[in-house]
Amino acid sequence: MTDQRWKAEYKRSLVPTFNPSEVLSYGSGSHVYSESGKSYLDFLGGIAVNSLGHNHPDLVAAVSTQAAQMIHVSNLFASRPQIELAETIIRHAGVGESARVFFANSGTEANEAAFKLARLHGGTARPRILSLENSFHGRSMGALALTGKPALHAPFEPMPAGVVHIPATLEALELALGGADASEVAAIIVEPIQGEDGVHPLPHGYLQRARELTTRAGALLIIDEIQTGVARTGSWFAFQHEGIIPDAFTLAKGLGGGVPVGALVTVGQASTLFTPGSHGTTFGGNPLATAAAKTVLDVIERDDLVAAARVRGAEITDHILTLNSPFIEGVRGSGLLLGIALTRPVAQQLVAAALECGLIINAPNPSTLRLAPPLTVTPDDTAEFRVKLGRALTLLEDS
Repeated sequence: MTDQRWKAEYKRSLVPTFNPSEVLSYGSGSHVYSESGKSYLDFLGGIAVNSLGHNHPDLVAAVSTQAAQMIHVSNLFASRPQIELAETIIRHAGVGESARVFFANSGTEANEAAFKLARLHGGTARPRILSLENSFHGRSMGALALTGKPALHAPFEPMPAGVVHIPATLEALELALGGADASEVAAIIVEPIQGEDGVHPLPHGYLQRARELTTRAGALLIIDEIQTGVARTGSWFAFQHEGIIPDAFTLAKGLGGGVPVGALVTVGQASTLFTPGSHGTTFGGNPLATAAAKTVLDVIERDDLVAAARVRGAEITDHILTLNSPFIEGVRGSGLLLGIALTRPVAQQLVAAALECGLIINAPNPSTLRLAPPLTVTPDDTAEFRVKLGRALTLLEDS
């Protein structure tokens, strides 16, 4: 069947919540291939999901081995991969023996759990949960309420009550958590880098100040590490760049390397809030997903992909800047979560031109390109990226 025929079949049979540009068949390393065999360099990595690239042999072996042993068991029982994964996350996070993990299926479910954690902490005495303008925390109703994008709320109003969105500035943080109203705040949830807003890092020192103010106010500091976690920014978790320990953080995306799994990690007193029956999941933490995620973390540690993210990220940034394109204003982000700021709102046109040149990237807004390649990306891959992005820029200039 041709690519065009597959696309027509897609439109006939799937709900149109997405508009895919290609029908892909298989992948290897940093490359994927269409049904007709066209090769693409994948510098989006399933939007920061394919942390080990495509078809990594260790991940394939782990999933195959676990599938042969046990795929699923209800949470009325535990399994070894689930326990080992929780222990490994806590160890890499450095959050101490009080930490506990709740496994979910996705990032939005992890943030739903975080929302409920904040409610348990605040009760009726602290009805407010702070989030940031232009943030993105998911599309289920609680996670959507936390998301600071009014356009995404509009079709689904009314939102769950109590969420207040503040600008992502130190001044707004001081105002919200430094005054008398702070006693009504149950929690603040923040992304260290706002990926969906164009890969904008929080101001330097923001997390440290948020830690100080929430501790003083008796509110929880919850960090959404769904996109930034698991070595993506050049540390195991982005909050480690500022040397703080949050009360809770959420994970998904790169955690399973493509196998759906999410997690809420609680620390200290926050670990005592959930009790038997106060929250649950059917599939979360099942043996297949947690065995996959445990392998992802083990490979990252074994192959030192945390350091590799820093090195390859710097290399990619250099490649972008040496193109000297009039369309490129600069590069922001950290590690292998990078945003290319454009001088004009031509991001969608560049995404299309890049696809034509065999390069997968995306555009979180009209003036930004987002890159989230696999942590396993090689120097040859980054060199190929430079050539293909250069061609895409030339195509745009000539159009």
